[in-house]
Amino acid sequence: MLAKANHTHFDSFVAKASFAGPHVLIIAGVHGDEVEPMLAAIRLSKTLEGSLKKGRVTIVPVANQSAFARNSRVGEDNLDLARTLPGKKGGSVTEELAYTLSRVIEKVDFLLDLHTGGGLFDILPLTGYLLHPDETILKQQQQMAEAFNLPVIWGTDSQVQGRTLSVARDFRIPAIYAECRGGLSVNKQTVRRYEKGCLRVLAALGMTAPISGSANKVDYWLEDNNPGQGHLQVKLPSPACGIFLPAVSLGRQVTKGKLLGQIVNPLTQIKTSVRAPEDGLVFMLRIPAIVQEGDSLGGILPITQKGKKRIHAS
Repeated sequence: MLAKANHTHFDSFVAKASFAGPHVLIIAGVHGDEVEPMLAAIRLSKTLEGSLKKGRVTIVPVANQSAFARNSRVGEDNLDLARTLPGKKGGSVTEELAYTLSRVIEKVDFLLDLHTGGGLFDILPLTGYLLHPDETILKQQQQMAEAFNLPVIWGTDSQVQGRTLSVARDFRIPAIYAECRGGLSVNKQTVRRYEKGCLRVLAALGMTAPISGSANKVDYWLEDNNPGQGHLQVKLPSPACGIFLPAVSLGRQVTKGKLLGQIVNPLTQIKTSVRAPEDGLVFMLRIPAIVQEGDSLGGILPITQKGKKRIHAS
């Protein structure tokens, strides 16, 4: 059974089985320029109709309609929904939306939040979670991330605020997010990956039939509780204004001091080299060529070989 629910700022679809079970919330479109999660959510709502064995799945295809209307990461008030939760009743459009979305999150048993790099970043496919202090919840999140089956799993500092995952943390709800590529056109492979990843998590929770014939794709698993590690927009800040010419590709291993690219200022003809601050995996690269000083050029995960690695705060 599939039903549509109308909230003040967004719509959702609810698939409900005949037998009791967990309530899973799947959110897409927190940022208005991240289109593949939206398409995957629509496909998933149709796939789940009549196929749930137990429980309930609520799907929000476009959480941030204000940002979607602007083809932007932020809404008409220029606030980032992913930094505004739990929001404020009676606030601006994004603050109100964050408040409404938080009320939905606090009532579920599990949360999946789907993202991409939008028009800003190309990101190696990954699932992430907060390093929840409760070992039981942390283990559930690890199992969900592994079931989603993307090449990178990344656990980060649990003290962040403003996110869907921080609301889930405060209500002791196991939650993961996903990031997968980015760009200005639709990546159909990302849409398929997201639909299948969600189905794999639901199967792991015993809510749908198991998915057969899907090999393990997890290559790197990093848990790093140093503050700020999960904040993508502050990584590899550009040292200058100009045009960014990358010298490395996504998924490449680099060593400290390796040339990552150059910033070329066409007005002054000055070239500024950008070098790797540490050894690791290039998991994110900027898409727009023109950069301002301080703009993120990409990101490196401090992991140099396949497998699991834990890093503790200094």
